[in-house]
Amino acid sequence: MSAEQTPTPETPEAEPRPVRLTAAAALAGLEGLALVAGGVWMLVLGLTGSPDDRRGAVTGGITLIVLALLPLLAARGLLLRRGWSRGPAVITQVLALPVAYNLLQADSVAIPAGIVLAVVAVAALVLLVNPATTRALGIRGPGNAPDQK
Repeated sequence: MSAEQTPTPETPEAEPRPVRLTAAAALAGLEGLALVAGGVWMLVLGLTGSPDDRRGAVTGGITLIVLALLPLLAARGLLLRRGWSRGPAVITQVLALPVAYNLLQADSVAIPAGIVLAVVAVAALVLLVNPATTRALGIRGPGNAPDQK
């Protein structure tokens, strides 16, 4: 590592990664993996099964797989303590809340999935806005910018 890459005590990388940050990354990663699994399932079912709309099933499967990139990249960024990664992680959680609500409105076995998704999304949001997570990612709030003279 060069002198510029070596963490100093003032940089967030010098401190151990907070458990909250690791947990937020794990939740985002699990959501991404769930999207990949759902996308593969839809894609396989669309290609090998007999869905009502084969084109819609294949398109939906591909869409879910592509959408999985956002939480997976965010999870990787959180684990590597990249400040940019909190934005995509928060967006993923905010987008998960209406999906959870729709699942909760169903009269089927989707209700438990809606409960799990809502709990995971809210827990991840709480972890992502936690001050320890914010500090670990090197994110400064308004008025906390370093003095530039």
